[in-house]
This record gives sequence, C-alpha cells and structure tokens, in this order.
Amino acid sequence: MAELRPSVAPGPAAPPAPGPSAPPAFASLFPPGLHAIYGECRRLYPDQPNPLQVTAIVKYWLGGPDPLDYVSMYRNMGSPSANIPEHWHYISFGLSDLYGDSRVHEFTGTDGPSGFGFELTFRLKRETGESAPPTWPAELMQGLARYVFQSENTFCSGDHVSWHSPLDNSESRIQHMLLTEDPQMQPVQTPFGVVTFLQIVGVCTEELHSAQQWNGQGILELLRTVPVAGGPWLITDMRRGETIFEIDPHLQQERVDKGIETDGSNLSGVSAKCAWDDLSRPPEDDEDSRSICVGTQPRRLSGKDTEQIRETLRRGLEINSKPVLPPINPQRQNGLTHDRPPSRKDSLESDSSTAIIPHELIRTRQLESVHLKFNQESGALIPLCLRGRLLHGRHFTYKSITGDMAITFVSTGVEGAFATEEHPYAAHGPWLQILLTEEFVEKMLEDLEELTSPEEFKLPKEYSWPEKKLKVSILPDVVFDSPLH
Repeated sequence: MAELRPSVAPGPAAPPAPGPSAPPAFASLFPPGLHAIYGECRRLYPDQPNPLQVTAIVKYWLGGPDPLDYVSMYRNMGSPSANIPEHWHYISFGLSDLYGDSRVHEFTGTDGPSGFGFELTFRLKRETGESAPPTWPAELMQGLARYVFQSENTFCSGDHVSWHSPLDNSESRIQHMLLTEDPQMQPVQTPFGVVTFLQIVGVCTEELHSAQQWNGQGILELLRTVPVAGGPWLITDMRRGETIFEIDPHLQQERVDKGIETDGSNLSGVSAKCAWDDLSRPPEDDEDSRSICVGTQPRRLSGKDTEQIRETLRRGLEINSKPVLPPINPQRQNGLTHDRPPSRKDSLESDSSTAIIPHELIRTRQLESVHLKFNQESGALIPLCLRGRLLHGRHFTYKSITGDMAITFVSTGVEGAFATEEHPYAAHGPWLQILLTEEFVEKMLEDLEELTSPEEFKLPKEYSWPEKKLKVSILPDVVFDSPLH
C-alpha cells in the first residue's frame, strides 16, 4: 500500500527536501543516497522543492510489498518550440542504494553501481485541465521494481517489457514498454555508487513486436521522430490511438524491414512458458534422460549456467554488432556493463577460461531426439529466433518462467556452445542447446510460417522433422500452469 503526500519528509523528521541549496543541518538528516538523487531532481526542478510523492506506507526493508520507498512526481513544462508537450515526470527512489547500511542493498563500493545501478522515470502527457498527476504510474513502477528485486534481472536502455494490458487499466492501445535513458536526468555519483535513470516509454503491441523483431533502440529512434508518438523526450500519451506504422506506413518497410534484413534481431532471449523432453531414452530412465518437465524434483541449473542465462535476459536488446551472451562476470564501469570489442562472430565464450566450463557435478549429455514445447506467445517468436538471430550467426534463449530450465538455439557460427554439428542436441542439466544449420533453419522457416499469424490456427499444434529427430509443439497456457511443469 502507498500514500500520496508532499515530499517534505522522506524520513522521520520533516525538513525541506534536500538539494544543492539545502542547509547542511537538514541534509544530514537524509540518507546519503536519497540526498544525492534529490540533488539531481532539484537541479532539474529548482522551483519544485516539495513535489507530490507516492510513499510506501510499510517500507520494503520492514516487510512491505513495495520495493520503491518513494516515487516523486514533477510538472514539466516541456518546450513548445521543440514540439515537446507539457507532461508529468515521475522519478523512483529505491532501486539504488539509498541508505548504505545493507538494509536493502549490499554495498559494493563507490566505483560500481549503487544497488541495481538505476532508478526508473516516466513521462506522461498532461491532459488539458489536469491539476495533479495521476498516481497509477507509481504502481506501474512498483511492479517493474518487484520484477527486478525478485528476479535480480536489471534493465538496460533498449530493453522491452511485454505487459499485455493497458498501462493505466483503461482501453488504451499503450500496453507495453520500452526503456531508454532519461533525456534530462544525468547519472549521479552517490556515496554508495553510480545511479543512472532509465525512462519507461509506453508503446503499442505492433511497436513492441517490431522491437522484438529488430531492436529496441531502433524503434525508440523512430518514436522520437513522430511527435504524437513520443517525440524527442519520448513522452507517453495514453490516448494515442495509432501506431507509428499507421501514422507513417513507410516506416515499416523502409526502416524496420530493412533493419531486420541488414542487422537481424537483437532480442537475445526471453522469459517464456516453455519446456523440453528428451525423447532419446525411455522416460523411466530418470537418472540419465529424464524429461525436464516431469517429476517432482527437477534438476536445477548450476550457478554459472543461471548467471549466464540471466545475463542474456538482463541485457535483452543490445547494440547490433556486440556479442549477446556476455562474460559471467563482466567488467562494470559507472554501473554499466562493458562488452568485449565487437566481433563478426557471436560467441558463448567468456574472457575467463573457466566461465562456461560445465559444473563438475553436472554431466553434459548428447541427445538423439528432443521435443520442444512452447505456449502460443513463445511459439510466435520462433520465426524471429530463426530469421533474426540464427541466420545472422547468433543465438537465442528461452528461459522458463514456470520451472528452472532453459532452451538455447545456436547457429554454426556461435563459438563455445556445447552443442555441436556432430551432436546438435546437448543438455547441461536442465539447460538444452540446439544447434541448427543454415539449411535446416531455412526449412523450419518454411514449415513454421503460420506461427507469424498465431490467430489463424488452433491449439495444440505440432511440427515434426523425423529426419532430424526434432519435434515442436505449441500448447495452451494451461499446460504450463500444471504442477508437472
């Protein structure tokens, strides 16, 4: 639960909100991380020292459900000359380390990220006659924060969030989100590390799909060029009734389709409803070839595997030429992950020679035949995986949201995979890798063409390639909600 109040006191005392001009006696009453972020807010909004604020009644570190201690809401006048409308600007407090005493985040030093290394922001177009900011964006931000805290997956600029519901619970077409750098908020150096500001951008379903098929940064750039769809500051208008492709039909063919053809897709993995079975041996041979989705005590991913897959999903959409599965322990500077130099070959290898060596207690198994299972939403991404990733020498990972398992498709151009052309199906515990040749990818794309229009077929749907000993099933969601999965 949360309450709305002026931000006169984020702590037990009630002095003015701190900032560059706050008296030292007042500033000392505020937690240092909180004080540093307030300073950036005061730089941007010097005339709004006490904005309205949504406050968690019971703080997360006291057992409350809301990870964000506060969400401040400012009135931004925009810039009419630059076609930037007046809007409400929401800023979160809590994904970074506000206190420095380990009540929420472990202190790792001043040079790295503070907490998760970022706070969320959101810009909502102000409606005519609106005198106070709507509070629903604060709950939206709390929902994203809960995901980050529970999964330990952080966000990066260009990432997308499939929400599948109007962000404000209305009838709006704005039902998903992209994330980008806030155009005004500058990174802050706090006593507990660096904090950057990631802005939520509301998008339509068609725009989300284009971000998945191409890349988030490309779609964000297109949104910046269409004033009613976001404009330079990517302001969300919940009343927007048209996608950027309906506003300007040339964008799809001239920008998105050409981008996919040239760059492929930068969506490197998704959390999904999926499962896989080893059809190589009888299912009762539990020790060696047990079905991953059957049994009461499934094997668990090793810590190294989990971290590598988590890093793939955390990065989401990345710059085109960079590797997609980064090192297990990537070097971090200023709270951001820095990759190795761009390479023409995608790679599963790490800078550390031991980073991808299978856990000594988990044997990598070569499988003769496998059965892949996806729900309809996940199955619709298979053509993207094949056309946008594998045909460009990359890989794609499905990480199950209903169990501790994963499926990674790899092309012959990917280095470091434990699936090989000689043994294209290989499992490391519950992590399955499938290596597909370019010829087989082209064949699968022909056979799976209808997955691009999922509304046109009924579930369940099965595809089989007997000569490759591979079967793919598209199943209803309820199958994956079963305790057996």
